[in-house]
Amino acid sequence: MPTIVVEVMPKAEILDPQGKAVGNALARLGKADLTNVRIGKRFEVTVDGPVDDAKLAEVRDIAADVFSNAVIEDVVSVSVVPGQVEGQ
Repeated sequence: MPTIVVEVMPKAEILDPQGKAVGNALARLGKADLTNVRIGKRFEVTVDGPVDDAKLAEVRDIAADVFSNAVIEDVVSVSVVPGQVEGQ
């Protein structure tokens, strides 16, 4: 059964306290070259049946309405796990 992955990130203008905390921890660990850490969410949805353009559009709508808060988050990607396309 195919799996669709949805990735949601805070909007660029929204403060990301978790990302800030991780960025500060990296700096304390001597990894000051790794900056601007942002933390988001990943959803994996298993689909019974083939994944076509209509199914991807349906999941995009669900991602916008259910998985994310449109005021503070953006759905940045909706994709099928490689090797799991229609007919496989």
